[in-house]
Amino acid sequence: MINDDPYASVTPAPALEVRSDDLRHGAEMPLIFRDPQIGGANTSPHLTWSGFPVETKSFAVNCYDPDAPTGVGFMHWAVANIPAEVTSLPTGAGALGGSLPAGSLTLPNDLRMRQYIGPNPPPGSGRHRYVFIVHAVDVPQLDIDADLTPVVLGFNLHFHTLARGSLTVWADAVD
Repeated sequence: MINDDPYASVTPAPALEVRSDDLRHGAEMPLIFRDPQIGGANTSPHLTWSGFPVETKSFAVNCYDPDAPTGVGFMHWAVANIPAEVTSLPTGAGALGGSLPAGSLTLPNDLRMRQYIGPNPPPGSGRHRYVFIVHAVDVPQLDIDADLTPVVLGFNLHFHTLARGSLTVWADAVD
């Protein structure tokens, strides 16, 4: 089995549980959460998490496609500095101007957009995994410039992750 967690080999961490009212781990991603070019709505799914350490001071959430034909995957969404008392995000929270908690920081995704963007695997690239990852963080805020990339978030998470969990769904390329 392939490990969907791109951070596991460089930053091992205890597990926390990630669930969704909108997605089922290992299932196909519903169309509403995909790219509008293929009939979706770029709607971020509901996510909730539990089982994190009491020392948690904040959370970070991202959505990553490890199967993108880039050599490094593709980041669809990256949010940091979610307050520790917030343990879920509602459906649509990742929209531009969405309902993320006060103080949250949305970094530009790999299309340089500060929002969730739904999957649309390129033709001929086959089936892709979309991994929603939640990180329990040991500081209330990661000091990251808002114009930097999810790679910088990942680098900072290397030093501050207490626990991590994920939920993976699938989507096929539309040929």
